[in-house]
Amino acid sequence: MHIAVTGANGFVGQALVARLRAETRLAGQAITRLTSLDTSFTSAPPAPFERQLTGSIAHAATVNAAFDDPVDVIFHLASIPGGAAEQDYELGRDVNVGGTTLLLEAGRAQVQRGGRAPVFVFASTIGVFASPLPPQVDDGTPAAPQMTYGAQKLVGEILVADFSRRGWVDGRSLRLPGVLARPPARTGQMSAFMSDMIRELGAGRPITLPVRPEASTWASSIVNVVDNLLHAATVPAASLPARRSVTLPTLHFSFAQLVDAIGAVRGEDVSALASWQPDARIEALFGSFPPITTDAADAAGFRNDGSLEALVRRSTQLG
Repeated sequence: MHIAVTGANGFVGQALVARLRAETRLAGQAITRLTSLDTSFTSAPPAPFERQLTGSIAHAATVNAAFDDPVDVIFHLASIPGGAAEQDYELGRDVNVGGTTLLLEAGRAQVQRGGRAPVFVFASTIGVFASPLPPQVDDGTPAAPQMTYGAQKLVGEILVADFSRRGWVDGRSLRLPGVLARPPARTGQMSAFMSDMIRELGAGRPITLPVRPEASTWASSIVNVVDNLLHAATVPAASLPARRSVTLPTLHFSFAQLVDAIGAVRGEDVSALASWQPDARIEALFGSFPPITTDAADAAGFRNDGSLEALVRRSTQLG
């Protein structure tokens, strides 16, 4: 089995690649080749069956090199995220739309050469929904993105569904919630304060948060997200909606509840370390999330972390 991972040096990509290296199998099949693709690599040295391919998915030569050996499964994680895509439209367009199109076209070319349609796991985003959100989000909630990143990801979902309809890929688009806890780095993601919150309070350090305590959000641990990505690669297409997109099950909680969960895992009350200085735009984007149901994803076997304390533990080395 040949697996390709775009964005392999990113936060989610590194965690996914580490799992693939460790498990060496997917759906009972041995991984004989793993192609990790990113613009640069700072992670662990590659496994014996892995090659690290340096380049941008916005360049056809890079994508073609990834498909020089028929690909069975591709995890497409590479993107220009929220704030960065908003500030640099051309870069976001070239990577988030252009790069996704090139990868899908590579799958099409593979089929036209007589090969199999690769399983195409596309990391989309809850950013495809409108802001403000309705009082309840479910599988019928329409997509109406309010940022360029969400719009570009929605375009990707539509393309994945169309290429799947035509038999050129076997696609499944996962709308990822916030993923915790990201390392401290300038990634352009406006939601980074949530990861900072777990890391700083978990270490007993004070932090000022750009939301109110009662503001609510959705989030999942990095472990849970990797579990769901791997599940996506093996779930039968018949278990998915016709549009091939599902919103991943996730936890809904207030930031005050997250503070309490961090304290419970740490073993001491950390609420006094949190200061609250709400930023209206950030809270509108990341702190006004209503209850959510994900019946289609639940039926297909996707799962959330189960509890907020489990999310904190799985997001960090605490507990």
